[in-house]
Amino acid sequence: MWLGWLELAPACQTPKGGRPETHHRRDVFDAIRYITDNAAKWRALPADFPPFKTVFGFFSRWARAGGFNRIHDELRRAIRLRAGRCPNPVAGVIGSRSVRAAATVTGRSRSYDAGKKMSGRKRHVVVDTVGLLMTVMVTPAGQPDRDAARELLARLRMLHPQLTLVWGDSAYAGTLVEWARRFLRLTLKILTKRPGQTGFKVLARRWIVERSLSWLMNARRNVVDFERKPSHSEAHLTASPRSRS
Repeated sequence: MWLGWLELAPACQTPKGGRPETHHRRDVFDAIRYITDNAAKWRALPADFPPFKTVFGFFSRWARAGGFNRIHDELRRAIRLRAGRCPNPVAGVIGSRSVRAAATVTGRSRSYDAGKKMSGRKRHVVVDTVGLLMTVMVTPAGQPDRDAARELLARLRMLHPQLTLVWGDSAYAGTLVEWARRFLRLTLKILTKRPGQTGFKVLARRWIVERSLSWLMNARRNVVDFERKPSHSEAHLTASPRSRS
């Protein structure tokens, strides 16, 4: 069950003890999904859901423990099996997109992206060949893709040891290719324009990650980065309903 980890024994049933939980964890998760999809303030959470302090407390703990990634992994496996594919992908596509940051985002975790001419943060993602999210990392918008990709690919290797091939555009060319091969045993293949190509044309496989980044923007909380902590931004992106479409 993809929500099985949320059904772990409450603190009151553990040897250390604790207060009994008042609200069902599925209701808490639905409230988090509501915030992500509708971009409401935590304090504006409808009365149908548990109190916002309770919901935000669970959100912070689950984000810190990687719980949203675990849910997402189970859903991705189920979707791939239903499509007749191997549940664990062996190939992926890497990409990034900068977004504007709200005033709540501190200067230490935001910067200016000269290419996009905006101040904010950048989402670095790897998706499988279907377009389903595998891992995500949020950095200041001014950080070069090639530099951020080192940490992103290292995370990817730990989370998905079966992965062997990742496609990326020219932003990831250069020393990163050899570094990934040598230290991560990962083949990074650079997608380039066809010989003689003029004007814009969609690169093979490149459109997969661009489509996934667009799916994430369908959740209103993801259109602008409101989160003080990059880890909370990553949690909202992973919990986004459209990231599991």
